[in-house]
This record gives sequence, C-alpha cells and structure tokens, in this order.
Amino acid sequence: MASILARLPAPPLMAVNGRQPVLGTLQRFSLPSMKERRDRVGVTAKATGETSDFSIVKSVQNVWDNSEDRVGLIGLGFAGVVAFWASINLLTAIDKLPVIPSVLELVGLLFSSWFTYRYLLFKPDRQELSQTISKSISDILGSNAK
Repeated sequence: MASILARLPAPPLMAVNGRQPVLGTLQRFSLPSMKERRDRVGVTAKATGETSDFSIVKSVQNVWDNSEDRVGLIGLGFAGVVAFWASINLLTAIDKLPVIPSVLELVGLLFSSWFTYRYLLFKPDRQELSQTISKSISDILGSNAK
C-alpha cells in the first residue's frame, strides 16, 4: 500500500487592508523554529488499491518456473537487450541528420491528428476502437482473457 506524507505550512490569513498578499512572502530555506513547527499542518494520503507490480512479477516468475528451455529464455532476453540498444543507436543516428527529424515530427503530428479524428473524437468510433483492442488482446492471450 503506497502512502504519502506531506508537511505543509499553515495558510496565512489575508490582511483586511489588502497590503499583505494571500500566500505571504516566500520564506528562505532555514530551520523552522518551534513556533513555526507548531503552525504546520500534516497531511497523509494512502492508496486503497493494489498495484499491478506484484502481478507482473508473478507472471514473469511463472514463465521462468514453467519454462523447459531456460537457455532459450536467456537468449531471448539478451536478443531483446541487443535490439533495444541497436534501436537507440539507430534513432540517435537519424536524429543527427539535418532534415529527417523535423519530417518525422511532422509525420507523427499528422498521424496523431488522423488517429484522434478517426478513433477518439466520436463515440461510435471509440466503441469500435475498444472492440478492436479487446479482440486483439483476446487473440494474443487466448479465449480466457477478458
């Protein structure tokens, strides 16, 4: 369960004559005195739901434990790291060329605009996109997936 603890200064009151700003002046970074420590407000927020980190770790552990060819899995992981490294170097090389990055940005903006107009702007199109995504997920994971 995640939690956040913040200690915020108490909000200052606005003066009646209007000369004092609502948020007061910015304080310098120094150690607060005992009086200033008493004037602070404590806020605590806690998450109520479970994170999906554990489910990802469990699924990876299940794949590793149920695998008969662990050398193949290690090779696949190494190939993934090499492919990631090669793609980063390729993108860096393309980024150094004079005109290509701006052309690719334009293509990306045009595609994003088209995708927004085609799938996200109107409700029937959003439903079609949702059905397409659900069908793709069920095709990849099998018929047991939702």
